Amino acid sequence: MDNNKNTQLFVSLIYTFQMQTLVSLGKLRNPMTEKTEKDLAAAQTTIDMIEMLKEKTKNNLNEQESKYIDQALSELKLNFVAEQTKGGEKESQPESDKTDEKTDTGKKDETSEDTKENSENKQEEKKENPPKKEKKEDK
Repeated sequence: MDNNKNTQLFVSLIYTFQMQTLVSLGKLRNPMTEKTEKDLAAAQTTIDMIEMLKEKTKNNLNEQESKYIDQALSELKLNFVAEQTKGGEKESQPESDKTDEKTDTGKKDETSEDTKENSENKQEEKKENPPKKEKKEDK
């Protein structure tokens, strides 16, 4: 294989890992589910794989490849730290499960709608049938 093709393949490989990490960080939608999901453990694993590739290819990369892998790692680590410091969020829970906002289709989450509807029905029942006060019996 010629060097130019190897460089293109190497950059493509790093780019693939980079995009997968951004999906795991919740920065990009998962192309399979069309949902934004966050899995910090998976993101850390992918970052570790890129670092391993950098270490294993040390002194075998040309200047372009070396700059690209360094830039990718730097960007991913900064994004990882930013997501880690947000705090209070469960690491592997999909972002779409955390909110009651409209989805891309413009429909609200059905479960939250059902819950809201049940709550409203209970409030109406209370207004119509207030609880009866029981008399205390003298003993």
